[in-house]
Amino acid sequence: MISAGTNQAPHVPVLISEVISALALHEADTAVDGTFGAGGYTRAMLAAGTGRVIAFDRDPDAIEEGRSLIPDHLESGRLTLINERFSQMDRALAERGIEHVDAIALDIGVSSMQLDRADRGFSFSADGPLDMRMSRSGLTAAEYLNSADEAEIARILRDYGEEPRARAIARAIVAARPVERTAELAAIVRRAAGFRPGQKADPATRTFQAIRIHLNAELDELEQGLEAAERALKPGGRLAVVTFHSLEDRIVKRFLKERSGATPSGSRHLPEIAQRTPSFEAVAKPVRAGEAELARNLRSRSATLRVARRTAASPWAQKGRAS
Repeated sequence: MISAGTNQAPHVPVLISEVISALALHEADTAVDGTFGAGGYTRAMLAAGTGRVIAFDRDPDAIEEGRSLIPDHLESGRLTLINERFSQMDRALAERGIEHVDAIALDIGVSSMQLDRADRGFSFSADGPLDMRMSRSGLTAAEYLNSADEAEIARILRDYGEEPRARAIARAIVAARPVERTAELAAIVRRAAGFRPGQKADPATRTFQAIRIHLNAELDELEQGLEAAERALKPGGRLAVVTFHSLEDRIVKRFLKERSGATPSGSRHLPEIAQRTPSFEAVAKPVRAGEAELARNLRSRSATLRVARRTAASPWAQKGRAS
């Protein structure tokens, strides 16, 4: 996940060499880029010789611009672009006659392309309308903040931004309504948080992150996307997930730990949990950026890559459904 205030050079894929190495792509493979964005991972997959790449993005702008980014591969059939959430990948693949794929990469969070454009409202580095919608549908950030009650806003800031001053910031937002612009919101947060020029971390980053995660249901999308990847991967297929925040990484870590059979099966105080055959194996240790990447790409400072390989076991039941 990228900080809402980051003003870095755009479109530098994080941990790209490590991701491509982990996916171990071959000419006959079909791979999925679940988070197309500006196309960095897709281009790297194609350059690595992957036979076919299916790229997903819920943002219609990303898909539309992707058509001009890599036209030769679209014409040859090596690349397919799909305007859809990655949580729907298995359904969308099946609709196109693709039962299983060999590799899936997910780069979680907001894309550089979205951050770089003030009119999308994701960043406070340049003033713009408070929008923050990845799919360009549903409530805007301004509509949400101008209608939600103080307690709900505080909960969102606390749960999704891990903001220690959540209540004070929520109170300030409500008092200042209507709030319509990114610069307005950033200024409100800074005043409420007691921010002084020269401080290392801008508190507005946490607030922007929290609102964006809530509006786009990003954590739910991640959980459902991991389950979709489990269903879409063939035995031996590789999954690589890059996260930028502890909330996201915790979900990925828990999913792979559970699905690889590393979760305890119960205790004398709790009912025994039914044993299920692991659907993933070879869960690698988390990978983080080295000094060289940190020096050239500030985005990578909070990135974590987790990798695992699909077994031949049936997918586990989706949450809320019987095993």
